[in-house]
Amino acid sequence: MRSSASDGLFPVVYSMIDPSAIVSRVLSRYDIGTVKICEFWCRGLSDVYLVETDQASYVLRVAHWGWRSQADIDFELALLDFLHDRGLPIAHPLRTKSGKLSIAIPALEGERYAALFTYAPGAIALGDLSIRQATRLGETLAKIHQAGVNFECPYERKLLTLDYLLDESWITIAPFLQKGDRDYVESAIEQIKTALVDFPRSAPYWGICWGDPHSGNTHFTEADQPTLFDFDQCGFGWRAFDLAKFRQVALNTGISRRVREAFLQGYRSMSPLEEFELAAIAAFTQTAHIWVWSISLSYALRHNYSRLDDSFFRKRVEQLRKLKSPDWQMF
Repeated sequence: MRSSASDGLFPVVYSMIDPSAIVSRVLSRYDIGTVKICEFWCRGLSDVYLVETDQASYVLRVAHWGWRSQADIDFELALLDFLHDRGLPIAHPLRTKSGKLSIAIPALEGERYAALFTYAPGAIALGDLSIRQATRLGETLAKIHQAGVNFECPYERKLLTLDYLLDESWITIAPFLQKGDRDYVESAIEQIKTALVDFPRSAPYWGICWGDPHSGNTHFTEADQPTLFDFDQCGFGWRAFDLAKFRQVALNTGISRRVREAFLQGYRSMSPLEEFELAAIAAFTQTAHIWVWSISLSYALRHNYSRLDDSFFRKRVEQLRKLKSPDWQMF
């Protein structure tokens, strides 16, 4: 928290902004008509508010202090603005009346950043994606990767390198593991890094990554047209990692193999992949698992320490063992 003890206030690591203050001090800076409803919707890696005006529906996201830097947020918003300008189906940020993509909020714990997004039409698919939905999601991801080749960002680049995805994640995870599990995960990380050590960092293999492609971050209309949202894990990285991140989430949530393969085929119909990229998806899926583990752990340390029981870590170690098995794609 950023207030001093001398002013009599207790330190704060998280506060929820009152929706009425959102209306008067944030939404008033956008040209969106008269606000009819503004309600706190959910707390994830950011706080999300649903907004309805006499013109349209929107989503306001207020990033948590300490989760990402201002440069990371500016990078994401600039990318979404770029993709929207190129006609890609994403929930894009609106500009304020003064032309800004974000608004700084002086919260108790420190400066937080708010951004207002268009509301993605449709809804999240219930249960398994259909084959057509999975195919279209894969096609759309390929188009994002292709468009991203021309993205030039004035802000600091966020790089989804192995140092970031694995080494920094390991620093977070390691102190919580017993020796046997700690040795196993550390060895697994070294094996992943060895498998991917020579992976090229050049186009088309390396470029813009969504960072979190999965069915929960996509709305589909009744005609199965997708609109993508939640890009707060985006950065420059390997396209094979984006494909693996979808697979990691799909395996974790029980999405069927035929749907997973339809997603990959949809991608490949728009953007052919090299054999070495396909062969690396197993290692990148393990990488995604470790990264998500670190993010979940960091979130729980601040917002829900009660989750960090033995089962939290045991489950994730066992999932990593499955992902390293020869039949990892079958379950």
